Amino acid sequence: QVQLVESGGGSVQAGGSLRLSCAASGYSFGSYCMGWFRQAPGKEREGVAAIDSDGSTSYADSVKGRFTISQDNAKNTLYLQMNSLKPEDTAMYYCAAEATIATMARPCRYYYALDYWGKGTLVTISS
Repeated sequence: QVQLVESGGGSVQAGGSLRLSCAASGYSFGSYCMGWFRQAPGKEREGVAAIDSDGSTSYADSVKGRFTISQDNAKNTLYLQMNSLKPEDTAMYYCAAEATIATMARPCRYYYALDYWGKGTLVTISS
């Protein structure tokens, strides 16, 4: 059974930083696309960043240059380093993982929903 458990959320002031972690179990970590998504109150869920098995990454324009997705295969852990945080980054952040290998028809990109999901960690940015 695949389990994804996020941690690292919290409350910080604008301009600050947070690092989110996602511990994976029951999953062939490093073999498939993984990503971070977020959902703000009253808004639809949106993709933030994705990372493929070869380490290639994809980011939403709203976070490009501020957020960095990475993974540690030895620790089965996905990370999202978030710098220069803004109030509009306030949301529940979710880790997600794909069940199949990315293809040319469906590459690993931040805007595709994935198969497995964590329960989320809350990020609140104050101005």
